[in-house]
Amino acid sequence: MYQREFEQRLRDTLPRAVLLYGDNEFLIDHYVHLYKERLDAAESMLALYHDEYDFDRAKAYLSQSSLFGGNNLLLIRREKKLPKKELDLLIELTKKNDANYLVFAFGGDAREAKAMQSSFSEKKGALWVRFFEANPREGQRFLREEARRQGLEIDDYALGHLFNLLNGNLALCAKELEKLAILQRPVSIKEIDMLVYSTAPMAVERLLIDLFSKKPVTETVARLLELGEDEFSILRATQFFVQQIFLFRAYIQIHGRADSKEILGYKLPRHVEEEKASLAVKVSTGTLLKLYEALLEAELRLKSSKPENREVLLYGMMIRLQNLLQ
Repeated sequence: MYQREFEQRLRDTLPRAVLLYGDNEFLIDHYVHLYKERLDAAESMLALYHDEYDFDRAKAYLSQSSLFGGNNLLLIRREKKLPKKELDLLIELTKKNDANYLVFAFGGDAREAKAMQSSFSEKKGALWVRFFEANPREGQRFLREEARRQGLEIDDYALGHLFNLLNGNLALCAKELEKLAILQRPVSIKEIDMLVYSTAPMAVERLLIDLFSKKPVTETVARLLELGEDEFSILRATQFFVQQIFLFRAYIQIHGRADSKEILGYKLPRHVEEEKASLAVKVSTGTLLKLYEALLEAELRLKSSKPENREVLLYGMMIRLQNLLQ
């Protein structure tokens, strides 16, 4: 099931057991909050996060009546799937008591989520929902609801500007709306430009992953330039990214696995680590050497050119790099 159909279901009733997963953490958190709010279960629910999950504890919680005569909400958050027998029994317990609810906010791989979909079938009184990154229209709608919840007066044009400025990251947008609400006055694009920090560096990272994945990048480059990034900052970010890919490749060749903590000195988000490891395995050492040479040549050209010519040179650099990756 997808988001739109799920929203229609929520207008009538709350599904008793639901698996939430996908690429949009903000929407997953949004619906977790909705369950807690509608069931008035923020204080009485049992939340088991990651390695805290304990089947016996979860089973005991759903097997008892609510101490306060309300609802039993079991919230599980983790990146590993649950054994099918355990999951099936927990879902069965939600059916036996009208006050029982199970929300599984799954942060792992979509393939593992699909393996659990059979447990969350409608025949068992449950359902699964997969979320994707919000498009501008959907993002603006959710931000409008968030602004209303925060008591913030802001028009749709400003909300769209915020969505674009933060690269479509709804979680960051919601945090910024919370901060802007402190002003206790109507907020326009002017306040957003003054007070909200752009996520252009995150967009550069996405650009370079797309570049190595051989996806179109010209629109992203144009957007970065509009957000205030200059040609030299994008060049430096590209050089740094290529260096990271080289380090990932070298480490994987030695150890047979990727560990960003050991490679870079800090832990990357799991999906970013996996993306960089995948790219590092696909690109050869010879190609990386050619990329280094192309970047050095591009740096020389940019530094010796007139400002009005640098944008064209940047696009040329991206085209050349992508050709080397073919």
